[in-house]
Amino acid sequence: MTTRPYVLLSAAMSVDGYLDDASPERLRLSNAEDFDRVDEVRASCDAILIGANTMRKDNPRLLVNSEARRGKRVAEGKPEYPLKVTVTKSGDLDANLNFWHHGGSKLVVTVDSAVEKVRTTLDGLADVVSVGPELDWGLVLDELGRRGIGRLMVEGGGTIHTQLMAANLADEVHLAIAPLLVGQPDAARFLGAANYPGGSTSRMRVLEVRAIGDVVLVRYAPKERS
Repeated sequence: MTTRPYVLLSAAMSVDGYLDDASPERLRLSNAEDFDRVDEVRASCDAILIGANTMRKDNPRLLVNSEARRGKRVAEGKPEYPLKVTVTKSGDLDANLNFWHHGGSKLVVTVDSAVEKVRTTLDGLADVVSVGPELDWGLVLDELGRRGIGRLMVEGGGTIHTQLMAANLADEVHLAIAPLLVGQPDAARFLGAANYPGGSTSRMRVLEVRAIGDVVLVRYAPKERS
């Protein structure tokens, strides 16, 4: 039986639960110290995953920026950068985005109806695999497990965070809470409406609460509910 990776959801959000505001520019929620913490967490993982919508909207490079941390990975026999993963049902990807042209290996997980479209679009920029006719997160994690991914960091967006939390597939959640209020109903939120395990009275175990400058990091164990 394939061992699925340990799944860590990571997000920075405002006090009122938003990942961004509704403006064209990306809202800076974290501070420099917290960005460095995220870099450290990335370096500890075998793969980093974002959704195709997040890729299109934010155009991230999704790298481990610290040369020392990359060097430590290499010294431990790991690739310099974690595997970068994205998931898409539509197959609507742009080969010019930063994601494909920085860092190490890339993987696209998609569905049968889009797999050839993605392969044609990317033309060798990434490995492309289908998990079947529908996008099933259990099958996505099985595929990553078969590829030797033991620790997976998921950096969004909100739709993916919601789906993984609702399916009870997240082992750990890191929330960096910024001292900001967004209050814009059209802006992206960390989690959306869903039937979450245990319902509204089920309490997750807190692993850590720590101030990082003006940001507060809270770590939860979502599978350990009471």
